[in-house]
Amino acid sequence: MTDPFTTAYRTRAAGSLRAADAGVHTTVAGWVHRRRDLGAIVFVDLRDREGIVQVSFDPDWTPADVLAEARRLGPEDVVQVEGVVFPRVQGQHNAALATGDVEVRGARLTVLTRSEPLPIQVDYAADEELPAEDLRLRYRYLDLRRPALQNSLIIRHRAAQATRAYLSGQGFLEVETPLLTKPTPEGARDFLVPSRVHPGEFYALPQSPQIYKQLLMVSGYDRYFQIARCLRDEDLRADRQPEFTQIDAEMAFVDEEDVFRTGEQLMAAVFREILGVELPTPFPRMTYHEAMARYGSDKPDLRNPLFVVDVTEVLSGADFRIFQAAAESGQSIRGIRVPGGARLSRKELDELQEVAKRGGAAGALWVKRGDEGLSGQFAKGLDEARASDFYQAAELEAGDLFVAVVGWFRGESEASGPEVDGALDELRRHLGRKLNLVDTAAHAWLWVTEFPVFDWDAENDRLVYAHNPFSMPKGEAVQAILDATRDGMPSREAARKLYAMGLRSRAYDAVYNGNELASGSVRIHIPAVQQAVFSALGMSEEEVQGKFGFLLEAYRFGAPPHAGFAFGFDRLVMLLAGASSLRDVVAFPKTTSARALFENAPTAIGDDQLREVHVQVRPTAG
Repeated sequence: MTDPFTTAYRTRAAGSLRAADAGVHTTVAGWVHRRRDLGAIVFVDLRDREGIVQVSFDPDWTPADVLAEARRLGPEDVVQVEGVVFPRVQGQHNAALATGDVEVRGARLTVLTRSEPLPIQVDYAADEELPAEDLRLRYRYLDLRRPALQNSLIIRHRAAQATRAYLSGQGFLEVETPLLTKPTPEGARDFLVPSRVHPGEFYALPQSPQIYKQLLMVSGYDRYFQIARCLRDEDLRADRQPEFTQIDAEMAFVDEEDVFRTGEQLMAAVFREILGVELPTPFPRMTYHEAMARYGSDKPDLRNPLFVVDVTEVLSGADFRIFQAAAESGQSIRGIRVPGGARLSRKELDELQEVAKRGGAAGALWVKRGDEGLSGQFAKGLDEARASDFYQAAELEAGDLFVAVVGWFRGESEASGPEVDGALDELRRHLGRKLNLVDTAAHAWLWVTEFPVFDWDAENDRLVYAHNPFSMPKGEAVQAILDATRDGMPSREAARKLYAMGLRSRAYDAVYNGNELASGSVRIHIPAVQQAVFSALGMSEEEVQGKFGFLLEAYRFGAPPHAGFAFGFDRLVMLLAGASSLRDVVAFPKTTSARALFENAPTAIGDDQLREVHVQVRPTAG
């Protein structure tokens, strides 16, 4: 079988040579990773995508002119070397290299191109600090030569191929959907593209293929997937880019269990291919409300054994001013029992205040249980009987710490202030790390189900969708929404009542080690129900027709029950590669200010081009 790297310039990839190749005459080509001149002999580490091989130039087998040329080589020169593969001298094997048992004894050397002095290095020791990220992004084409980044992109390729292989084997068809689309609300700002041939009109770049994949189900394609490029004009974080990739899939004639089984087996195939890990399936299931109540988060990290306990009933009658005020206002008291947490220092306990504030609470309260009873901020407010009830409710043992948060929590319909679930989430994660409670070797997957249909936008005093407006309401929620919108858009009072009902949807997320990795739902496929959801969200008939008329029209001609998911591919690869940022697994990422530094984009456009697309740029005020 011909080596796939055999070309006019080489017979083998440099990094693919092994002990079995000893005695073979070969030609390799690549970059000079490192040169070591020992006087009589010159060693060159030659690098290509497959790895690094040592080339030795020695008067015993190298002509004098070739040896002289080898001494002039600089970092990142591109060269071609011809020679024979030999076992390395006894004691000089390099276990850090896959090629470490052999070397190429160079007989001919051709310099293909010379490299100028590098603005950033490519060769770094494992413990060496990298240059500033902006500088590396400015010279991204050089930074991509680093083996660590190359390995991440190889993992990305393998994950994509494993995805295609599994879904294709399950009867899915890969279908490309448009990149020039109709602007529709997806929860973020669209990137807009002016039309040259239709003056004053604009396309949008897709935030997701959501509507197209639903139309494909109406069209009878049954099972669709796409490794889809999506774009959203929103602020960036370490785990977010304006353009991103998702594994997008949709199925007809299915329910949640069919989707869960497909998503689980897809992830099992990817993890098996990349990490050699067998994921246990099926993944655990938990409703959104259970997740919020037990963990303070809809994406809990199940590797962390800490969980939330509601102690409102036992503590609201305590002789402690903050708890008494909470009882009078209808707020709740929830907290986290931390086994062995009594050993934390006073400084570490004081730090919990700032952690809780990051999550939206006013602060945190703590007590420790010792051999002689309670100590801490609200210990004196508990008499012996109430302390005993508290121990039982919180399962508090000697040596444990309990950290409490007071406020309104998700799902409390009478809440009249900000929800503070995030404080418990922050505390849980902080304490799990601080006390080394998280099992970092585990792969903890979870389906979070039954997300709310609606959220309440307090600023604009209206309903908004909690997951997406195409998610099928669950059970009796369908009739409740139909009833509320029988006469069109509900009043503010009726909308508020609809929200207070806590209606649940057939929407779900897949969570991995505390990261939301997939989102999906059973879709609405009945026109009247979809129209009712739009009306509940305050959309007029005219607005619905303008934005979604084509979808509702398609539903009128026979839409099957259907459901799907989208796995965040960039984030998945980031976690598989053990990277800390999406930028480490994307070939040409943007900065946190949404700039591509290596090509200086975005950039100003000349007046002639602007006139062609009927756009005029006005100076920014001020």
